[in-house]
Amino acid sequence: MQTLEFKKVSPEFQKSIEVFFKDLEESGIGRYFHPHPLSKAEAQRISQYAGQDLYYVAVIANRVLGYGLLRGWDEGYTIPSLGISLHPSAQGQGLGRAFMYFLHAATRQRGAVKVKLKCYPDNIRSVNLYKSLGYTFQAVEEDGQLVGLLNLV
Repeated sequence: MQTLEFKKVSPEFQKSIEVFFKDLEESGIGRYFHPHPLSKAEAQRISQYAGQDLYYVAVIANRVLGYGLLRGWDEGYTIPSLGISLHPSAQGQGLGRAFMYFLHAATRQRGAVKVKLKCYPDNIRSVNLYKSLGYTFQAVEEDGQLVGLLNLV
């Protein structure tokens, strides 16, 4: 039996992230998840990244099943923006909730007391997950996305 692990993105995951991004685009999930281009070049950039923001993968045997990020620290924000996406084959198995708990813990380790995210209202599964984790949605972005905020204290 292979073990699920959450790992910081590093060069060893570049090719797996490229495949993951391609699968997201081909499945249509890229419509909901687009914090940056889902490209080979972006996979390379992220795998070499060395700034303050955090990029993680959920992996089994180096196969990327989920990708999460916490951004904003590079720009000086105290409340990071969280992004998460799962491979289509990994959805509906509880991985999203587990990965969110991990990302919340990583946020707390950095000393942040809140985290925010954006989500399209028609992405019902994600909205329901975020609400069940305690996110409150307070605003709507120009592109129609809801803005969720979670207090971590």
